[in-house]
Amino acid sequence: MDLETYTARARTGPCFVCAHVNGNPDYRHEAVYEDDAHVAFLDRWPTVPGKVLVAPKAHIEHVVGGLDAAAFSSLMSVVRTVALAVEAVLAPERTYLLSLGSQQGNAHVHWHIA
Repeated sequence: MDLETYTARARTGPCFVCAHVNGNPDYRHEAVYEDDAHVAFLDRWPTVPGKVLVAPKAHIEHVVGGLDAAAFSSLMSVVRTVALAVEAVLAPERTYLLSLGSQQGNAHVHWHIA
């Protein structure tokens, strides 16, 4: 992975989640789950085997304030469903859930399952 290119793309390119959802081939990821409001896909540059990202399809930038209670609960249900599927396949000792993103790049709310 070219970290300098990745960083520049994250800071100046389109939202990677929205680009994936809209079918931009330059931002294609291998989907593992999708419903009307959410998408989950394999990380293109995983730091651990089976790392998956889960995000709302709508461009939301604040994990708590950007979602009402029902939308937040729905997103967390998808995160749990996908995490259980990853555990079933990889049998890790532990599963980590992280919500990352910032205004400097990758601002779209997304959860990392590692």
